[in-house]
Amino acid sequence: MKKLSYFLLAFVLITTACKKNDPALPDNELSFSAATQGLSAADASIEIVLSLGRATDVAIPVVIDLQSTGVTYGTEFTTVPAASANTINATIPAGSSSTTIKLVKTAGIFLLGNESVTFNVKSAGSPVVIGSTSKLVLSFSSITSTGSALTLEGGEGGSAAVNSVYVDLSANYQTSVKRNSWDLGFYSGTDFRVILNNTTAASVVAVNKTDINAVSASDITITDLQLGFGLGTFNIYDDVNGDLTKTAIPAVSATDGDNKVYVINRIGGSGTTAAAADLEKIRVLRNATGYTLQYAKLNETTFKTITIAKDPTHNYSFINFDSGTSVNVEPAKDRWDFTWGYSIYYTGTTPYAFSDLVFTNYLGGTQVAEVLTTAFTYDAFAEANIGAVTFSPSRNTIGSGWRATTGTVGVKTDRFYVVKDAAGNVYKLKFVSFTTADGGTRGYPKIEYALVKKGA
Repeated sequence: MKKLSYFLLAFVLITTACKKNDPALPDNELSFSAATQGLSAADASIEIVLSLGRATDVAIPVVIDLQSTGVTYGTEFTTVPAASANTINATIPAGSSSTTIKLVKTAGIFLLGNESVTFNVKSAGSPVVIGSTSKLVLSFSSITSTGSALTLEGGEGGSAAVNSVYVDLSANYQTSVKRNSWDLGFYSGTDFRVILNNTTAASVVAVNKTDINAVSASDITITDLQLGFGLGTFNIYDDVNGDLTKTAIPAVSATDGDNKVYVINRIGGSGTTAAAADLEKIRVLRNATGYTLQYAKLNETTFKTITIAKDPTHNYSFINFDSGTSVNVEPAKDRWDFTWGYSIYYTGTTPYAFSDLVFTNYLGGTQVAEVLTTAFTYDAFAEANIGAVTFSPSRNTIGSGWRATTGTVGVKTDRFYVVKDAAGNVYKLKFVSFTTADGGTRGYPKIEYALVKKGA
């Protein structure tokens, strides 16, 4: 009995000592995602993100003061949450690491472009502390950022974060979009192409019929839609390099009779499919302004129709089967440089879905070069060095190459990237963290970037 008592006492002492020696977590700092942002003449609204270093387990009240120059609250702009006496009361919910303030510009107003609103964090509830970027100046005109640090708001889900994040370096701006908020994208260029949602690992098979009402589960083998975990082929999802001649659904023909019916599994990647009753069937035709989509559940005998016009300001127009409407996904094609998130991809010759993939806005004119630190260090890279790098117009220049998930897990520190946007601005970009192994949080990667050369 004494031996047992001694053992228990020793265990308690060792456990207590270990707890005392465990390093304390760093302060959970609250900061704006950037110190400056711009609202262009074409923007009706903009979202401003306040982020914590890690998710909070209690709701955190935040008080933000407003100071405007050249504009008046309630006349030229409003906010969500609403301000009272130039003060916004916001809350970071328990389990979250951020909150968003939306500024809405009044329609039809005339602005000179020198107007601004300054947001200043006045207080935050315990145990949060206010970080160094506690003030953000929003200009009512486009800006060309000189550089910043951003924590990308991938949202919850860790290695399968719920959001795709679109980043515009010159505007210090990110747009987070739920991956499952859309099902099909319709190309706005000269060709007529339809893309699947690779970020949900959607898959598709063709049916040799043109009457969508005549297609049912008996026309397909459902297991042909399985994707991921060693299953599936590259021809049931879209080319990850963005080659539009290799979309899983062929180009939409001008001859209606050539456009077949296709069956889609909306969410995949785990080697399984939805039940037949939850699969979607579609048929796409051309019309005078763009596309006509016919769609229904696989065993339904009547279809619904959506008309989708081509939008030259965007790479694609997106629709959602559940709502039967167009949805906002990508920002305008000149308002983002790359997107981060989860997607169907590949390992060797096998389809595989995983996170932390970075794809360039190649259709919008962005180009990227990878630079190894054996050639130049990030800090030393300057305008004079731009001629020594080769920019690639590929969608996949960054891809998964910036991080390692085996061996030494974390950001690869032997490389950085040089990004040339459609306006000719050149930025150097490095990834700082993305897992606990490198001091980050999965789903919330941190980046830093600096302007190397301003566009003409």
